[in-house]
Amino acid sequence: MITITEALTKKQMREFVKFPFSLYKGHPYWVPPIIADELESFDREKNPAFDSAEAHFLLAYRDGRIVGRLAAIVNWDEVRVQGKKKMRFGWWDVIDDIEVTKALLEKVEAIGRKHHLDHIEGPMGFSNLDKVGVVTEGFDSIGSMITWYNYPYYKDHLEQLGFVKEKEYLENKFYFRSIQPEIFAKAAELIKKRYTLTPVNFTKTQDILPYVDEMFDLFNTSYERLSSFVAINEKQKAYFKRKYISFINPEYIKFIVDKDGKMIAFSIVMPSFAKALKKANGRLFPFGLFHLLNARKNSKEVLFYLIGIHPDYQNRGVTAIIFEEFHNTLAAKGTEECIRTPELEDNHAIHNIWKHFDPVVFRRRRTYMKELEEARSEEQGARSKQ
Repeated sequence: MITITEALTKKQMREFVKFPFSLYKGHPYWVPPIIADELESFDREKNPAFDSAEAHFLLAYRDGRIVGRLAAIVNWDEVRVQGKKKMRFGWWDVIDDIEVTKALLEKVEAIGRKHHLDHIEGPMGFSNLDKVGVVTEGFDSIGSMITWYNYPYYKDHLEQLGFVKEKEYLENKFYFRSIQPEIFAKAAELIKKRYTLTPVNFTKTQDILPYVDEMFDLFNTSYERLSSFVAINEKQKAYFKRKYISFINPEYIKFIVDKDGKMIAFSIVMPSFAKALKKANGRLFPFGLFHLLNARKNSKEVLFYLIGIHPDYQNRGVTAIIFEEFHNTLAAKGTEECIRTPELEDNHAIHNIWKHFDPVVFRRRRTYMKELEEARSEEQGARSKQ
């Protein structure tokens, strides 16, 4: 018999976080998170996502043993401001037993109906800066610190339970040696002169901090047209600044400003922490921090994490400036491989940015959707009575 319990105590939350460590023990491609970092993300007192969202952390038990977990999430900004009556689920891990998945998702459906939502989508987190998607192809490549990895049967469970593909994401990579800098170097100089633009580079994290709020404002402006986008609020800006900016090598953050000093583009590249995280195995101490700091400085693989360009400057060649700046930095670091984080399959504008680098799709992932028929029926019934 399967029982579902909501994790409410510190002990239960730690069990929620640690379950994947046993599920994927010894797996060559699963990348463990830092346990303390994950617990902080789920702390309602520390993560400002809870100011506009609620989450239920569910544990599935059989014979007293944990066999699955799942976070059921409602982003109220998405529901009330954007009018999208969506129930989210994420941080989903489960043994290969569809009955366990069914029991967990039935709880998600119940929460969705309680709030009169009309569909479920996942896996996804609180916002666009969280991990997204279940892997459907490319199981033979190591994951990253900003993506989920999963066994092939996850997809089968969802499809057998009536979930259908909602969004498709692609992960690409290319070799640094295949980059031909002359393609964009000349264009970069022309664009800088034409629009009076200046790249801003850094060597110290403290010098980046005054720009971060403006960067997040530009992030919101750049991505607001995407159907899945939920804007980052002021408290979240401060949280992400504290949590992530100091973790990124400052040389891997590039800004472009106009003649008035206003930021019109930004890009963030991260060293690949995958191998370091596997060595750390969830703990910063005694040696985990050493492995992460070593990767931060010396990793030969990098992840192109975020790129944002103000709508007024999109399709004007600004990416040529960004690429020139990164090429200079990464060449000096001896970078060998560049990995792109999950990008929507239908985001053709972002794909066009990389077309000259001979990128190869090495992994695909999806979010899946299911309508909450009873909730929809209740809403239609209420309207018919008015």
